[in-house]
Amino acid sequence: MAKITIDGKEYEVDNKLTIIEAAEQNGISIPHFCYHPKLSVSGNCRMCLVEVEKMPKLVIACATQVADGMVIKTKSERVVNAQQAVMEFFLINHPLDCPICDEAGECKLQDYTYKFSVGVSRFDFEKVRKPKRVALGTNVMLDVERCIMCSRCVRFCDEIAKKPQLVFTQRGDHVELTTYPGEHLDNPYSMNVIELCPVGALTSRDFRFKARVWDMSSTESICMGCARGCNMYMWVRNNEILRLTPRRNPDVNDYWMCDHGRLNTFKHVNSASRIKSSMVRKEGELVDVGWDEAIAAAASGLKRFKKSEIVCVGSAHATNEDNYLLAKLAREVLNTKNIDFMRHVKEGDQDELLIRADKTPNSLGASEVGVRPAEGGLGIGSLAKEIRAGRIRALYVIEDDIAATASLAEVLPKLDLLIVHASNENETIKYADVVLSCATYAEKHGTVTNFQGRVQRTRPAVATVELDRALDGLAMSRLDKFGAPNDRWTRGERCEARPTWRILLSVANALGAKWRYNTVDDVFAEIVQKVEPFKGLTYLKVGARGTMIGQRVGTPTVVRQ
Repeated sequence: MAKITIDGKEYEVDNKLTIIEAAEQNGISIPHFCYHPKLSVSGNCRMCLVEVEKMPKLVIACATQVADGMVIKTKSERVVNAQQAVMEFFLINHPLDCPICDEAGECKLQDYTYKFSVGVSRFDFEKVRKPKRVALGTNVMLDVERCIMCSRCVRFCDEIAKKPQLVFTQRGDHVELTTYPGEHLDNPYSMNVIELCPVGALTSRDFRFKARVWDMSSTESICMGCARGCNMYMWVRNNEILRLTPRRNPDVNDYWMCDHGRLNTFKHVNSASRIKSSMVRKEGELVDVGWDEAIAAAASGLKRFKKSEIVCVGSAHATNEDNYLLAKLAREVLNTKNIDFMRHVKEGDQDELLIRADKTPNSLGASEVGVRPAEGGLGIGSLAKEIRAGRIRALYVIEDDIAATASLAEVLPKLDLLIVHASNENETIKYADVVLSCATYAEKHGTVTNFQGRVQRTRPAVATVELDRALDGLAMSRLDKFGAPNDRWTRGERCEARPTWRILLSVANALGAKWRYNTVDDVFAEIVQKVEPFKGLTYLKVGARGTMIGQRVGTPTVVRQ
C-alpha cells in the first residue's frame, strides 16, 4: 500500500494503481479521453495531465503509477492551463455541428468544452477537411472530422473483439481513422466503439438521427438475445424503443454488448406483427375477442380433456414468474405431469467474450422453477410422436414458436385444442384455437436466470393498454414519460397485451382455482418460498446487478453449460 496526497487530502491506495485509478477509487474525477479501464494505456490525449511535486513536468495520470509519499495536484494553475491548451488543440479543427450530432448530450468533448475550455477560439484559418458519412461496416458510421484520435476504438478491436480492423493513416493534423485495406468493421461487437468514442465520430447507423438523449427515457433491463443476459439500458421515446446500450455489470458483461443483442432483440416490440388483442378460432378463422371471452374459451376447452391428454409447454424466453405459474397450472389445476420447454441452442455460435450458443435468456430459470416433466411425464422430445399417435390432444404453449420446428409443425393440425400465448404473429398461431395476447419483456416486470445461475431483473420500458399501474407497480410519473399507451401504434391500434403470469392467473381461476396474486412480486415471493435455490431472495436483493441463486442457503446451483 502507498500513502498519497491528492489535492490536499491523504489516501492509502494499492501501490500498483495508476494516479487516475487511485483517484477514481476515492471519488476524484480526472478528465480524460483516451483512457478506459478495460483497454491498454495509450496516453495520447494528454487531457489527464496532473502536477506531481518534485517532478519537473506535468505527468499523465493514466500512465503514471502511484508511489508512497506522492503529492498530486489536479486543480493547480499549471494543470488548468494545460487542460485549456489541450482543449484548444482538440477544437481547432473540430466541426461546429453539435446541433445535428447524434452524440449531443452524451459527448465528452462537449462536456469538457464547457468545463475546461476558455470558450473562445483564437483560430482564424480554414479547418482541415476530412471524409464524412463513411460506412465502416453494416452497423457503424464514421465522421472523420469529429475524430480526436483517442484510439479507443482501435484498441477495442485489437484487444477485446480480437479483430484488428481499424487503423490510423496519414500524419499530423491529417490523421484519419479508417479500416485496414480490404477490411470492414464487421466483428460481432463492432457497435461497442460507439459508446467508447468520446465524441460523435462513430455513430449507430440504425439509431442515426432518430432522437437526442434528452428526448428519451432510459430503463435498466436485460438483453434477451442469449443465455448471458447482458445488462443494458432500453431507450424509449413516445413509447417506442429506439436503441439498446450496454449497462456495466462486471459479473456478467462488463462494459460490452454484442451487435445481435443491440439490434435484433427489441424490434418486435413495436413491429406491425404485434398481436394487439386476444383471438378465438370461429368457423375456421381467428377473430378478435375480449379478454373474458378468450379466457373462457381457453378454460372450457381444457376441461374437455383427460390430464394425460394435455401438455404444457413453457418457454426459455419467458420470465421465472411466468414459467412458475405455468408449472403450477399444470400440476395443481390441470393435474398433468406433461410439461417441458424447447431448447434453442445454435451449436458453434459461441465465443469466449459474451455470446452463448443457448439463444434464450432463461433456460436455467425455466427448469429450476418446475418446467420439466414430472416422473412418468412427457417431455418435448416425445411430443410430436405422441400427438401423431393421438395420445396428446391438447397443448398449452407460452411465449414460444414451437411450429418453427418442422416435426411439430406437421402434427399441430392433429390437435383438438391449441392455446398459445404470443406477442407477435408466428407459425404456431396459424394452428391455434385460442391466442392470448401477451406482453413482451419490455412491457413487464420479472426475473430471468442466466447460464451462470444469476437471477436478474427485467423492467417495463414501454406501456400497453393493459399495463395496470397498480398491478405491475409502474409509477404514475413513469407512465407520464411514456405518453398515451397507444402512441406507439402508427395506425392507431390499441395493444391490449397482458403479462403471461396475469393470463395464467385468469385461466387458473376460470378452471376453479383460487389463486391470489395482486402483483408479480407476489408470484416471486411464492417462488422464494417453494423453490429451494431461490430461497432468501427478494427483488431488492436481486438489485441492479442480479445475484446468484443458491448462494444464500449454501446450496450452489449446477451451472448448465
